[in-house]
Amino acid sequence: MMSITVNGVEITDAMIAAESQHHQDAPSAIDATVQELILRELLLQRAATLAIEAASPEETIGLLLQTEVKITDPDEAACQQYYDNNPQSFVRGETVEGSHILFKASESEPVDTVLANAVLAEVKANPEKFEELARQHSSCPSGQQGGNLGQFGRGQMVPEFEQVAFSLNEGEVAGDLVETRFGLHIIRAGSKAEGAMVSFDEVKAKLAEFLSDVATRRAMNQYLQTLVSAAKIEGYTLPGTEAAQ
Repeated sequence: MMSITVNGVEITDAMIAAESQHHQDAPSAIDATVQELILRELLLQRAATLAIEAASPEETIGLLLQTEVKITDPDEAACQQYYDNNPQSFVRGETVEGSHILFKASESEPVDTVLANAVLAEVKANPEKFEELARQHSSCPSGQQGGNLGQFGRGQMVPEFEQVAFSLNEGEVAGDLVETRFGLHIIRAGSKAEGAMVSFDEVKAKLAEFLSDVATRRAMNQYLQTLVSAAKIEGYTLPGTEAAQ
């Protein structure tokens, strides 16, 4: 890798080697490492400009951010607005009873889509045979219970399955096969419970915390972008700054 400098200060190979151990889980460990070192150097240079200094680089950066990144805590009106605009996020107790017939791929063979479509056609023509067909064809242990998965709430099933199950009326079978990471499913909805809205007073404190976190991340990103835009960085292009360099 060619030499990387931040306003003339070099990011050395030794620095990269030392930092990289903290980014082994990142999709690209080298990119995560270099980006972290560049941003840290920019922050420390900015702190030096403002004569901000503490016992360690981390504490120095903390003092700098306290000084320069101002966050306005969300007021009750902002919390109320988010609550009103996102009602689906504040429903508790909504459930649906679901049944399915699963066609799963094996190590040696792909999913038998011909069989899956044939069974779906048979279910549509004879809905009362769903349990029998589940026992006969389903790759899921629930097949022995006629495909019944019991009652479940939001967030308990994979998203593709959940979305379809909650969209069906009681007793309705999905018109198409549903694909998830487990295979292909024929899905039938059973009894449903609508659930109830959680009151604003119950979620107000957590909502304020969430909106504050969002505002902090946004302000931090804007602050870092400002530092990057004003800097001369050579040997590496930070994501999202191609046009600025």
